[in-house]
Amino acid sequence: MLHVRIFKGGCRGREAVAMLGNAYQFFKTHIQRKHNSQSSQWPRAIVSPSEFNGVNGGHSATPRTEIADCPVGSHNEWDLLEEVIVGNVEGATVPKFTPEVKANTSHKNWKFFELYGGRPFPAEHLKKAATEIEEFCNILHHEGVTVRRPEPIDFSEVCKTPDFESSGLYSAMPRDILLVVGDEIIESPMAWRSRFFEYRAYRPLIKEYFRRGARWTTAPKPQMSDELYDLDYPIRSVEDRHKLSSEGKFVTTEFEPCFDAADFMRAGRDIFVQRSQVTNYMGIEWMKRHLGNQYRIHTLSFDDPNPMHIDATFNIIGPGLVLSNPDRPCHQIDMFKKAGWTVVQPPEPLIPDSHPLWMSSKWLSMNVLMLDPTRVVCDKNETTTIKMFEKLGITPIPVSIRFANSLGGGFHCWTCDVRRRGKLESYL
Repeated sequence: MLHVRIFKGGCRGREAVAMLGNAYQFFKTHIQRKHNSQSSQWPRAIVSPSEFNGVNGGHSATPRTEIADCPVGSHNEWDLLEEVIVGNVEGATVPKFTPEVKANTSHKNWKFFELYGGRPFPAEHLKKAATEIEEFCNILHHEGVTVRRPEPIDFSEVCKTPDFESSGLYSAMPRDILLVVGDEIIESPMAWRSRFFEYRAYRPLIKEYFRRGARWTTAPKPQMSDELYDLDYPIRSVEDRHKLSSEGKFVTTEFEPCFDAADFMRAGRDIFVQRSQVTNYMGIEWMKRHLGNQYRIHTLSFDDPNPMHIDATFNIIGPGLVLSNPDRPCHQIDMFKKAGWTVVQPPEPLIPDSHPLWMSSKWLSMNVLMLDPTRVVCDKNETTTIKMFEKLGITPIPVSIRFANSLGGGFHCWTCDVRRRGKLESYL
């Protein structure tokens, strides 16, 4: 398909038209040459290796076309899952107890961060978490899903920029850093300093997907200077947090765009997001402008004293079907009810108080991964949640990642769906 654009602007417009014509001729010749070649393994809309590396000057104006068999393509959270990235526990390091970490964690765990910040998570706990995630990957394979993993990195190494220095965190939660919209992978500008260099673990995979035809966008990398944070953010108690959240006050400022990908929830042309401790309004506005008129970005809000990542608060699991956390009611829930959606309140989590959850709440019980509209991966220990899915006509695939939960995520967090079989539609 040839995309035609009207150019304005006198001589510059004529130059642009000429450039487009030259590009089209190059594209036409290039495609025919590769069609006649029996040895090329490159997708039709990607330049060959020699051209990609600069034989033709490194500035080919090849126009983008529809790419057959693109390895990346996902429009929602429930279409048939074909390929997924699952996180790693290797190299996981406790983040240093900085203001943004303090604002996002429970006060009962603050001593843990004060003692272990910058050091590896407890070794025995990580060993058990790694075993659980390996079993999770095996089950996904058994269900017909291709599983990819990020590179192992030692996140205890301290890195320095002109604005800050910090050790890292982990590559355990690809949902936090990567957002797939259609055939595009978007790297998010993380709000925690400890996650600034986390993208490095995923770059080999992303470059592979790009070479095979996917689009690849990196959102503006934040400076993460002190101006991005309210260094005096008062959070002495849960009451403080409730009050600040209700007043629309967060530890992150509007100094520059920042967002975690896990604050976005996709439902075709409608994408839902919350302003949280890690996602600011500038970040939401950047996403709106970047995606353009093809998508509708809806900002939701909840009665949540510590908003961070939407998928344990509001998890869309099917066309017109959403799990809504009863402890964190959505202020805009009538919008979904009027549209005919089924809103389900999941049961109270069963995870015991004694189990450590250093960076999350018990509501990881609703942080599930849909394999398709009729199959769901959920915690085998959460028997009441399993019964809920059975009543909804959805087959549970029970898996335990209880020790992996301690690192801050459930099945949805530990994964990023790269490809789901489906097309872009409207559901609202």
